[in-house]
Amino acid sequence: MFDHLPVLPPDSILGLAAACRADANPNKVDLTIGIYMDETGLCPVFDAVKQAQRALIDEEVTKAYIPPQGDQAFVDGMTELVLGAERLAARKGVVAAIQTPGGCGAVRLGAEVLKASNSGGKVWISDPTWPVHIPLIGSVGLELTEYRYYDPLTHGVNFDAMVEDLKGAQKGDIVLFHGCCHNPSGADLNAEQWQVMAQMAAEQGFTPMVDLAYQGFGDGLEQDVHGLRALIDNTPEVVVAASCSKNMGLYRERTGLVIFICKDERAAEATASQAKSAARRIYSMPPAHGAIIAGRILSDPTLRSNWEAELSAMCGRINTLRADFRDRLQVATGRDFSFIANEKGMFSFLGLSKEQAQRVRTERGLYMLDSSRINVASLNNRNIDKVVEAVVSVL
Repeated sequence: MFDHLPVLPPDSILGLAAACRADANPNKVDLTIGIYMDETGLCPVFDAVKQAQRALIDEEVTKAYIPPQGDQAFVDGMTELVLGAERLAARKGVVAAIQTPGGCGAVRLGAEVLKASNSGGKVWISDPTWPVHIPLIGSVGLELTEYRYYDPLTHGVNFDAMVEDLKGAQKGDIVLFHGCCHNPSGADLNAEQWQVMAQMAAEQGFTPMVDLAYQGFGDGLEQDVHGLRALIDNTPEVVVAASCSKNMGLYRERTGLVIFICKDERAAEATASQAKSAARRIYSMPPAHGAIIAGRILSDPTLRSNWEAELSAMCGRINTLRADFRDRLQVATGRDFSFIANEKGMFSFLGLSKEQAQRVRTERGLYMLDSSRINVASLNNRNIDKVVEAVVSVL
């Protein structure tokens, strides 16, 4: 039966990470995988997560399924974290939220419900975007198209081109936005630009879908949802895919949430029913462990305060790394790398060609994507000079 199946190439990111692990070079540096690393090179476990996990182990008395919509403390806490208490109260009854297996599950369930709506519209995706957006959404059967977003010459958002392209988005179309910390570019919209997008959505009638994978990793928990909330304030329907992988470090627990902001209570009930039906046929029931931990953190004042302090420290470290990396590159090359410090979150394009990115990999053991996208959060005091030297070697 399986003899005719072709062997598929490895994932563009995971394959490089595997190649790095197999590399015998003692000076190798892996800047590929989008995971936060601390100064020791490990992905740390939040103290708040450890406390919540210990309490769960001591108190848990059953391994029965949790409800199809998920752990209620998690669903309520995350919905409030994303929307804010005031907006959530103002939209009582018209917001539906379903727990999912990570942010990927949230994007997929959101796409499933959008497909079920039979709007016939296209999904507009930024160029560039996180590569997995395309199979997650496209495999549902939705038509995909691109809008220009990143300008490699300025290392920033090509906003004029973005606006020009999205003038073509019509009623029934969906526009996928990165809520903050754009992956892979690190270039985010500012407050004024978000307002323009919100006005365009309201006037043209397209539905915003926001992938919010990095809340708290840019400027802060509240600041990072400014754009999303502008969309909610100006448009009747918004879909949000939220994740706790980064801001709680629950990568392997696959903890996410899809939120539907609807026009009325009937629509909210319908989207919830459609999402639960799609979940049932895809993975049946949601995983419990990570969601219960996150729900405890969000609902316990002490744990939440500790978590927010830890997250703020991580965010501050990333921004410090960006500034330090910029300074070292500018001193070593005499070129302007100010864009690195101006970007948000974990990622940045260094502006190297494909050939240069491959050269630093083979000659220096520095692993980055062919696009020269790196994970800034993988830098530390032990490897940053190696990275600078490798980059300088091909410039």
